[in-house]
Amino acid sequence: MKMRLSTKGITICLFFFVLSLAAAIEIPLSVAQLPTITEQSHTQVAYPFDEDFTIKCEARGNPQPTFNWTKDGKPFDLLSDPRIVATNNSGTFVIQNRGIITNFQGKYRCFASNVLGTAMSEEIELIVPSVPKFPKEKIEPLDVEHGDSVILHCNPPKGIPPLHIYWMNIDLQHIPQDERVSMSLKGDLYFANVEENDSRSDYCCFAAFPRLRTIVQKMPMTLKVSRFKHANDSGSPNAAVTKANFIKERKPRLLIPPESAGSSSSVTVIKGGVLLLECIAEGLPTPHLNWVKITGNLPKDEPETENFGKILKIDHVTTADEGTYQCTASNPMGRAKHEFHVHVEEPPQWIKKPQGGVYSVGTNLVLLCEAIGNPEPTIQWKLNGMPIDSRTFRGRISAREISLTNLQLQDSAVYQCEASNKHGTILASANVNVLNIAPLILTSDGENYAAVVGYSAFLHCEIFASPAADIRWTKDDSIEPLSTLRYELNKNGTLEIKETKKEDSGSYACWAANSVGKRAITANLDIRDATKLVVTPKNPRVLKSHSILLKCQAEYDSHLKHSFKLSWRKDGDELPVNSTESGRVILDRDTLFISSVTQEDQGVYMCVARTSLDSVMAESWLIVLDVPDPPEDLQLSENQNRSVRLSWKAGASHNSPVNESIIEFEENRWEPGRWQELTRVLGNDTTALLSLAPYMNYQFRVLSVNAVGKSQPSKPSLRYATPPAAPDKNPENIRVEASEPNEMVMKWEPLKPMERNGPGLEYKVSWRQQGVEVDWNEEMVKKHSLTLRNTPTFVPYEIKVQAVNNLGSGPEPNITIGYSGEDVPDAAPSGVSVDIVNSTLVKVFWFGIPRDRVRGHLRGYKVSWWKTKSMLDGKRHHPEKHFLTFVGDRNYGMIPGLEPFSEFRLTVLAYNSKGDGPESSSVVFETPEGVPEQPRFLRILNFDKDSVTLSWGLPKKPNGYLTGYILQYQMINETHEIGPLSDVSVTNRSTLSWRLSGLSSSTKYKFYVKACTVKGCGKPVTEEGLTMAQGTYAGIYDGISTQGWFIGLMCAIALLTLLLLTICFVRRNKGGKYSVKEKEDLHPDPEAQSIKDEIFGEYSDSDEKPLKGSLQSINGDIKATESADSLVDYGEGEHGMFNEDGSFIGAYSGSKEKGSVESTGSSTATFPLHA
Repeated sequence: MKMRLSTKGITICLFFFVLSLAAAIEIPLSVAQLPTITEQSHTQVAYPFDEDFTIKCEARGNPQPTFNWTKDGKPFDLLSDPRIVATNNSGTFVIQNRGIITNFQGKYRCFASNVLGTAMSEEIELIVPSVPKFPKEKIEPLDVEHGDSVILHCNPPKGIPPLHIYWMNIDLQHIPQDERVSMSLKGDLYFANVEENDSRSDYCCFAAFPRLRTIVQKMPMTLKVSRFKHANDSGSPNAAVTKANFIKERKPRLLIPPESAGSSSSVTVIKGGVLLLECIAEGLPTPHLNWVKITGNLPKDEPETENFGKILKIDHVTTADEGTYQCTASNPMGRAKHEFHVHVEEPPQWIKKPQGGVYSVGTNLVLLCEAIGNPEPTIQWKLNGMPIDSRTFRGRISAREISLTNLQLQDSAVYQCEASNKHGTILASANVNVLNIAPLILTSDGENYAAVVGYSAFLHCEIFASPAADIRWTKDDSIEPLSTLRYELNKNGTLEIKETKKEDSGSYACWAANSVGKRAITANLDIRDATKLVVTPKNPRVLKSHSILLKCQAEYDSHLKHSFKLSWRKDGDELPVNSTESGRVILDRDTLFISSVTQEDQGVYMCVARTSLDSVMAESWLIVLDVPDPPEDLQLSENQNRSVRLSWKAGASHNSPVNESIIEFEENRWEPGRWQELTRVLGNDTTALLSLAPYMNYQFRVLSVNAVGKSQPSKPSLRYATPPAAPDKNPENIRVEASEPNEMVMKWEPLKPMERNGPGLEYKVSWRQQGVEVDWNEEMVKKHSLTLRNTPTFVPYEIKVQAVNNLGSGPEPNITIGYSGEDVPDAAPSGVSVDIVNSTLVKVFWFGIPRDRVRGHLRGYKVSWWKTKSMLDGKRHHPEKHFLTFVGDRNYGMIPGLEPFSEFRLTVLAYNSKGDGPESSSVVFETPEGVPEQPRFLRILNFDKDSVTLSWGLPKKPNGYLTGYILQYQMINETHEIGPLSDVSVTNRSTLSWRLSGLSSSTKYKFYVKACTVKGCGKPVTEEGLTMAQGTYAGIYDGISTQGWFIGLMCAIALLTLLLLTICFVRRNKGGKYSVKEKEDLHPDPEAQSIKDEIFGEYSDSDEKPLKGSLQSINGDIKATESADSLVDYGEGEHGMFNEDGSFIGAYSGSKEKGSVESTGSSTATFPLHA
């Protein structure tokens, strides 16, 4: 793989670059060279359970070295014992574990030699341990008095460390140890003073050797402790015991170190090892041990002790641990001390080892050897494993240096330097190879190399030569050495071409030459296109639980297709190819799909493309957006009666900054468990001063908000209770609701729990009759209403309500005006009169009742009316009452929808919230004649080519005395254009049919008939018909169209007539396009008058139920017109939908007739021809 390197600042000239051979590569084995030890054993233990023991010694050299051994400094013949198995061309041998092998124990050294010199190994110690055993002996019981000191000796056998010693009884239970009874480092069991319960016959010492897999046991020992031996000096045994104990009490005496060692002793410890200083004392009472360092560098910490303070332990000893340590054993009787003078020594360590190498003839040699240790090591030089005799050695030799000048081939040798002190020996060897050979090129000739554009290419030329060779590289057929800044020759002969280009492809030659000879090899270089990568999208920001698809787009050289591989990494760790987490993360070569993204998916995703020549990476940072983590560590500070400061630590924002914090509170006095919003803090502030209400036991929590949403609530803060206080506010919405007469119910909104401010909340209610009473009446209540009885009906009162608790009263309350209970009005309107507007509409006037007679809030007036008889026939009608309500204080109203030419009675009453007052005296009025309704029907009885007979019915409601009928007709053609309208006046009101003459044949006509009174004519009823040729008659009501001759005759009609009929029917089914408005304009209703300046009231029948088919009030639906009259001129009634002329659509009694052109519609009749 060729990696891109920067060439900035590199100015290396490659021409005739010279290598230092000694530091370049190893000597090829094909070149004659000194032996070198390549592998050897170190200290080895011959365990009795192993089958054999291998002592290793391997070496390389040319010629092949031969091997010799010494044991304990004397030659050792590998053939001297048949249990030794040697290896050909190797110094390694194996000792078989048969018989007694203790004679193999010793220190071995291996020597590897050829004609050029001898290499020597370090010493190899072979330890052949014996099986450790305690000697068989008879141990006499120890008989001692209470309080004596005793030592039970273990004297464990020798063995391979580590050694573990245990004191147990015959049941393998450990002997309890404490400050009085403890074991020394040597394994002896010490009793500072004995007690009777120490008596036992099974004190056993066990010695364990883990490396030998052996545990041995000493014979059991018996210890007898008696209370006293001489009791004749007192008549009482207890007195004797007390006296004996008194005699045994003594100050401490050191057993380790023994008194024979004096007051101080010296201890030597190896640097890096463990220092163990031990003090064990006897005495009664039991002594206590204490350690202190009295000279040298004092330790920063208390020294570590073991074994109940009897052992001072220091791990990893350094020179700073040197000094004097003192142990003190003390009890109430006195103390004993001992000082340890600690000296830190160390085995030899190298400062400078001799360095061998390859040297050319005539050069000089200097070998240095320096070591440190305590005591200071002695240095010894050896040549080919033998001490150097300075008398015969031609060079200069000192303790730390050997030098030779003008080296020759025969000076090749192995030099050994040994550094020794009492703690060990170290060995360093230096091979001095003096050679004179032509260059050897170790790299194969004709090697093929490849690299990618922009990266470095490395062409190898590994050289060995003595003297050192000059190396140069050339390209293609040129003999000039490569010497530009892009070429760099490394010490090992490798040519590096930096930032390669396509033109760097070609053949190269490596030349090596010295004074002995020269060599050359060739190498071929191909330059490929570099691999390119792009990951899309770049650094996406994804909402948690959403999905993301990353795509890796790659371009690479076609020659590298077979070695091209893609992989994905996350935060440097490679992702497995197979889908993970049950398919949530799916890799498919160049795509990476992650569904239900989590926070753990955030990171740097890297696409890695590898070929045999290069490796490139492209990355995209996936940012996962989520709601913030809940805030943490809520703290309260700046505590005040009505405020506290809340601080918190914001949780992780998950890549979307916190823009708001919501502070909620919960209080457990009034609404426990209910969290309510208290305030909001904009931005990312993490502290807020909270305004609080008195007499609350708060706890708070915080929610963080970012662009994604709200976090979960934080854990609640500690509770914070505010002290009680007097109320800050009074109740609101003070009102007097409807009640019985002579009663007043005062109500108000109670204070919320947070507004009470303290315990014992009550309401102080004050009232007085406005303008009558001066002093206030007062009453304290706990609920939020107060009822007063025996009050005057509907009089104003001044009312105040003040909040009061145990700590005081709220602010001075505002005065509210309220009225006592209402009663129904006790007076009727007067001066009722009626103005006739038209045959269906009247205007009613009245005088309102006095205010004091309303006895409440005046809601308005109700006008009731009912028809008494028809003026047409004089018949009396069953009274069916209707009424309209007129809201507010007014004295007139419009009554619509009346029947023309009828007699009515009308009354007016006032009403308030309590109900209706008495009705006024009824007023009689008559409505004038009106226009009739349309005739019931219009039929075509007879139709020939130029005439037609029409028949019609009486109108359902004539609305007056009929004066006759108006008959009209006009032509309508296929385009539905309307011809001129012809009128015929029928003055005889009893005439119900008419024959029209002078019509055109084969022509379609439309006929109109309307009834008339002195007030005018009503809406027409219509019919259409088609005249036929040859005097054929047709009609739609005579039934001839169903006769057989008609069917036969129709089959004989000419094709043109049939086509005409088809067109007529199609046109008829689609509906005519002639203007209805134009037709209606031809027949104006003389009774129709605009009532756009009037609004109707509520309408109802006598039982106050809406009429069938009645509609909702149109008060809110009628748009303002150009009239200046108020909308309230009309009452609120059931018949809220009117025609354009102001009349009701339909009536409030009886069935309705279709009385308009639109409702009646039209029909077309085609009549057969008479023969």
